[in-house]
Amino acid sequence: MQFQMEMVSRDTVVVRLYGELDHHAVEQIRSKISAAIFQGAVSTVIWNLGGLSFMDSSGVGLVLGRMRELEAVAGRTILLNPSPTMRKVFQFSGLGPWMVDATEEEAIERVRGIVNG
Repeated sequence: MQFQMEMVSRDTVVVRLYGELDHHAVEQIRSKISAAIFQGAVSTVIWNLGGLSFMDSSGVGLVLGRMRELEAVAGRTILLNPSPTMRKVFQFSGLGPWMVDATEEEAIERVRGIVNG
């Protein structure tokens, strides 16, 4: 499992996940994102799932937990380009409204439009 976090604006981070996301990888990712949220540096998380080949229930828990943390700062979440299998998992988990098929740039522009609009 590999991941990258990139601050793309003063309060938006893109998290790129690659390979297989299971319970072994979740803790490292959770601690980095949560720290940024709690420090007040992040109010929007864009999860780029295009490079993810597998995700178990701990991945859903990772996303849901960060969404709860973001609620405290009226934050936003975007689930970008999930695979068809992950799309089904997110739909069953109630996360369907946060899924977007777009480029990272389009997702970032969408966030800017929400903030400015």
